[in-house]
Amino acid sequence: MAEIVEDFRALPERERLQLLLEFSRGLPPLPEHLAGHPELMERVDECQSPVFVNVEVDETSAVHLHVSAPPEAPTTRGFAGVLREGLEGLPAEQVLDLPPDVCSRLGLEQAVSPLRMRGMTGMLARVKRQVRLATAAG
Repeated sequence: MAEIVEDFRALPERERLQLLLEFSRGLPPLPEHLAGHPELMERVDECQSPVFVNVEVDETSAVHLHVSAPPEAPTTRGFAGVLREGLEGLPAEQVLDLPPDVCSRLGLEQAVSPLRMRGMTGMLARVKRQVRLATAAG
């Protein structure tokens, strides 16, 4: 995740939104066991668009993040793509240790509304909650 933050911060403000849109296009589809099963995912109420997350923690404690976000919401999909790429495969402990302001460290406050930033923060909060639940049950 730190590398992604550095990538955003290295760009001029105007180009950061373009990078966010690239992450939007890179968000993978849901795996077969989750596709068509919204009951297995948690809605992120802070997002204006219907966004759902599911976190799996495997036997090695690696986090696997799955996100469903509509194609007509590229900013939201971009945030989902950033989190997916930045957190995928990390140890659960590292995900839980992420600072709460990691989303604002991308430097998108001028390009994206505060409501959308709150959505990304909400996604991260859901991910951390699900990681905590999975590791407590594990």
